[in-house]
Amino acid sequence: MSSLFAELARQAAANARREVDTYVREIPEFAFLDVNSRARAETLEHARWLRHRTLELAPDNAQLTDDDLDHITAMGASRSGAGMSPASPRRILRVHTALMLRELNEAAEAQPGGGIDELMRIMAWFTAQGERGIGAYRRGFLTALNRRMPYVAQVALLTRALLSGDPAAGELARLVDMEVAERYAVTVVRVPGRPGDEREWEGEVEALVKAHQVPVMWCAGGAGGEGGGGGELVALVPYATEGPVRQPADVGLASVSAPDAVPPPPARDLLQDFAHGLGRPCAAGTATAPLGGLADALDRARRISAAAPLRRASARLRPYTLADVFVELAVTDVPSVDHWLRTVARRLAPGPDLLVTLDAYYGHDMNRGATATALNVHPRTLDYRLRRVRELTGVDPGSTHGVRVLGAVVTRTLSGAWP
Repeated sequence: MSSLFAELARQAAANARREVDTYVREIPEFAFLDVNSRARAETLEHARWLRHRTLELAPDNAQLTDDDLDHITAMGASRSGAGMSPASPRRILRVHTALMLRELNEAAEAQPGGGIDELMRIMAWFTAQGERGIGAYRRGFLTALNRRMPYVAQVALLTRALLSGDPAAGELARLVDMEVAERYAVTVVRVPGRPGDEREWEGEVEALVKAHQVPVMWCAGGAGGEGGGGGELVALVPYATEGPVRQPADVGLASVSAPDAVPPPPARDLLQDFAHGLGRPCAAGTATAPLGGLADALDRARRISAAAPLRRASARLRPYTLADVFVELAVTDVPSVDHWLRTVARRLAPGPDLLVTLDAYYGHDMNRGATATALNVHPRTLDYRLRRVRELTGVDPGSTHGVRVLGAVVTRTLSGAWP
């Protein structure tokens, strides 16, 4: 055995104790080791075993055996069974990796010439076999988690893993019988004023997951809660594109791919199903991105959802995209313009049903016949209301200026942005 490996063997017991102490100090969930001597002894034994196997295998670049991987898997399952949170594997692996690198560096510094050759050999082994060990630990942890966590919670965990780029997403998807897509439409459904108890939503969210087979989670008190409870539903709908995806010019928000202009039909179906069960107004925004870009897409979808009009389940309820509300998003960043639009909105208050009329008018591309039918009024009644809008605001609803100003007024009002 080389002098580097001999030094690592000499320090193995002390390094194992340091690892356990570091877990207790840096990871709050390991505080139980201070009062559970059996669990502490088990953790210490695993730390010693791992160093022992490293020193046995690394000199000849031998792989971890199936028995070794089973041992690591069992440790992951044990920690999951002890009630450790889904976030703990990342923290444990981060601390363990940092300590192993520190141990290798300390041992190398104690050698004449730094033990460079041996250090490079063990580093190469640690890199390759460490990945296999991490996978085994994660499988054990998540399999045990699957047995103790409700299905909806597992799907929510997968959703968070995809959004954060967690490598565990693939294993989590397997546990809930889903596949990880290359690209998703991140859809956020804003629900103002809804009580924020997540347990209340388990039945509805589970029904959505089973019907649509997509990652979904409910965030109590999220962007939907405007001071009175509320929350948001986040759904990741697989998005398949045909042909090359072109990137439009930068619009000051983010680089958004072209498919953002058209929400996928599955996202619309999921929204309708959710809204029917909800029985109250909601608003939805969607943004597409490949894996690795879902966090940014979630931020865009939330902003779009906040600007979108609140509606009940109907033919007009759909996920809005950046192309639908880019004007309103820009307005929110210019308070003076937002104040001016709100003043215009107040001028419509004396007229009955004027806001609803304008909403239908612009929603039907200013087609008088279709608008009158949707409102269930005579075309002459519609004309009267449009004239009334012009009288109160000084803006012709059918003009280019009217579309720009009054269209923004309608969307901002219906979004609930103005109390």
